[in-house]
Amino acid sequence: MTTTATPSFVLTYNSLVTTVEQYLERNDTALVNQIPTFITLCEFEIAQEIKTLGQLQVVESTMTAGNNVIPKPARWRKTVSMNITNNGSKQPVFLRKYEYLEQYAPSGSTTGTPKYYGDYDYEHWLVAPTPDQAYSFEVLFYERIQPLASDNQTNWLTRNAPNAMIFGTLLQAMIFLKNDQRQIFQQKYDAAIAALKTEDTSRLADRQAIALDS
Repeated sequence: MTTTATPSFVLTYNSLVTTVEQYLERNDTALVNQIPTFITLCEFEIAQEIKTLGQLQVVESTMTAGNNVIPKPARWRKTVSMNITNNGSKQPVFLRKYEYLEQYAPSGSTTGTPKYYGDYDYEHWLVAPTPDQAYSFEVLFYERIQPLASDNQTNWLTRNAPNAMIFGTLLQAMIFLKNDQRQIFQQKYDAAIAALKTEDTSRLADRQAIALDS
């Protein structure tokens, strides 16, 4: 006897739009045209509330000799750690405040193997001392998940937290419509976010336990 597996539900950008229309029981152009905005606002809301494993990324690149300012990756949100490869081995680069870096190597005048890094601005890091050669480096960071769009049908949130995306988008729609039913969707959205935060707390505890055992 041959059985056919039922495919698991995967939320997409298009199905999210359709689901929102069905929940609202409206398909008038003025509202439908706002749904992409509701989705975007929901994604920003979630990004501000949680840091999940799905947002954790690793980037590898090469520093430029004589330049102590390094561009951050697109959609960067928060740096977790940085290391540098020197003589074939990886060495940690330690986080310090901008003021400390400027005092340690004023205006980038001191060159050598970078020991410290910090935020120069939202789009750049500052390292000290200034690299004296093109060092390879690796950064672990949290990013804002690739936004949904008609040409990007799925992302980590649609695959792992479809309920948060659906109820978060509906909540934004309720706010737009000034609808009293927003409390219902707020409760469902809050429950979905609480579940994600619980998972994230568990992963953080596992990471700390591994670090202590290492």
